[in-house]
Amino acid sequence: MNKENKLGMGLGALLSTKNNNSESNTGIQKINISQIIPNPSQPRKKFKDEDLKELSSSIKNQGLIQPIIVKPTNDNQYQIIAGERRWRASQLIGAHEIDCVVKDLDDTNVLEAALIENIQREDLNVIEEASAYKGLIDIKKINNETLAKLIGKSSSHVSNILRLLELDERIQQMVINGSLSMGHARALIGVPDAVNKANEIVAKKLSVRQVEKITSEFKKNKSKKILKDPNIIDLEKELSDKIGLKTSIQFNENGSSGSLTLYYSDLNQLDDLMKRLKK
Repeated sequence: MNKENKLGMGLGALLSTKNNNSESNTGIQKINISQIIPNPSQPRKKFKDEDLKELSSSIKNQGLIQPIIVKPTNDNQYQIIAGERRWRASQLIGAHEIDCVVKDLDDTNVLEAALIENIQREDLNVIEEASAYKGLIDIKKINNETLAKLIGKSSSHVSNILRLLELDERIQQMVINGSLSMGHARALIGVPDAVNKANEIVAKKLSVRQVEKITSEFKKNKSKKILKDPNIIDLEKELSDKIGLKTSIQFNENGSSGSLTLYYSDLNQLDDLMKRLKK
């Protein structure tokens, strides 16, 4: 079974690959918590204190139900592949050892496993989700549509989430810390001075609907500019060259009527234009 198929089956399928280690390395073993280090490429960067405390309380009362997955590194240490939250929560209760499953994976498989684990988490924020999607696309050299099929999401969902990475990192951080919702962030994509607008949203506690109304006019004008027929653009240029003024041709929605706008920069240009029109 290839790795792309395994992605669709989940994290367990990817990590089920048999390696050349002894059988003892594939079972659960207790490892000193001080020998374990986090994965520097872990896509998940934010761990809520409240959630960690809740998890640590559960581990203290019920024990660690699911072991973490690690890979051996140099200096008798182990790097986390999956389960950093459980490792952090175990540290909070002062645990000296933690149940682990050791897998000898290369760096690419380690990152892929971390990305898949994050995608399968229900509490993943949309920026972390977007980063995980992009990571898998880069690693596996696939497009949005292929990724959508592999993770069981719609293509539109994947594309919409990925577009959030176009936003300034300051806005992304606002989404991560909960100041802005995904709806707010989506409304700011492609909008000029988006950071200031994001600060205004937070300060004034604007709703998503209010933000969409503010940004819709810009996006509408931008869309019209992008979609203008090249033949119309050529005609505008021809008219501008002949009369010496900037021109703009716009069609109404039905396409059978519209408007011609002539732009002048001073009253002399207007006077000259009026004389030429009266002839």
